[in-house]
Amino acid sequence: MTAAMVSVERCSKWYGHVLGVSDISWQLTGGVIGLLGPNGAGKSTLMKLMAGLLRPSRGTVRVMGGDPAEDASVRRRIGYAPEHESTYDELTGLELVTTLAHLAGVPRAQAGAAALSALATMGMQATMNRAVKGYSKGMRQRTKLAATLAHDPELLILDEPLTGVDPIARNEIIAKIRALAAAGKTIVVSSHVLYEIEALTQDIVVIHRGQVLAEGNIFEIRRLIDHHPHRIRVECDRPRELAAAIAGSDHVLRVSMERKAILVDTRDPDRCYDELAAAVIERKLDLRAMSSPDNNLGAVFEYLTSGQGRARASE
Repeated sequence: MTAAMVSVERCSKWYGHVLGVSDISWQLTGGVIGLLGPNGAGKSTLMKLMAGLLRPSRGTVRVMGGDPAEDASVRRRIGYAPEHESTYDELTGLELVTTLAHLAGVPRAQAGAAALSALATMGMQATMNRAVKGYSKGMRQRTKLAATLAHDPELLILDEPLTGVDPIARNEIIAKIRALAAAGKTIVVSSHVLYEIEALTQDIVVIHRGQVLAEGNIFEIRRLIDHHPHRIRVECDRPRELAAAIAGSDHVLRVSMERKAILVDTRDPDRCYDELAAAVIERKLDLRAMSSPDNNLGAVFEYLTSGQGRARASE
């Protein structure tokens, strides 16, 4: 049996009267796990507990068999990237990562080379000698991830690493994280955006109000969404014609009109997308936008936290 990289047993953490996480029990053996939840769900609290930055109010947290809050040797094997950071902006990227590598346990004589390697991994060689205060959000996120990697940890804990970055930087950072996973790192990454996690892993833990609401393969979690009507919005030049074409399908529950758009409620989103695309092509409509207000984590939570969702999740 594979030993757990992370083992959380009946763990609760509260801040005065405010509950961070409540009676969580969870194990991680390896790979990449997506920690999903809206703001305030308890993701950051759980990650700080795993990183040893917080102690549980009740229960236990073990990482690689030790207590990360008490054992410095365990913390040296963890790389933690917080969502929000406050850095020495007058330093260059190389100086900053070198300093943080040394603080994480890399000997001073080796810290520069370790920082250089980590910055190269994150594609920051060209700008590593510039002051951090002049960095864009994407450059700051890459530098923060380089600092997380510089001491070669076994476990990476990445709290919202894609927040505020542009689409190109997002795709590049996702590719870097996937490469690290392929190289054998165990990675816990949080987000409140479902498609970001989908690009990284199929294994997720859904947290809501400090509790683990669902966990497992992402397709099983997404399956829960399809037990309630799924809404698709289509914007085109002749929306009434498109509405007439799709309204008769047996999976369509309702079609409503907006200005230059239709909203379709369907029981089978995959079929609906196919039929909408076929109708647009056949009628030579000018398709301007197609999106799903339900195809996001907010919809997952709205469903899972309803009575019906909880019943299905426990099946």
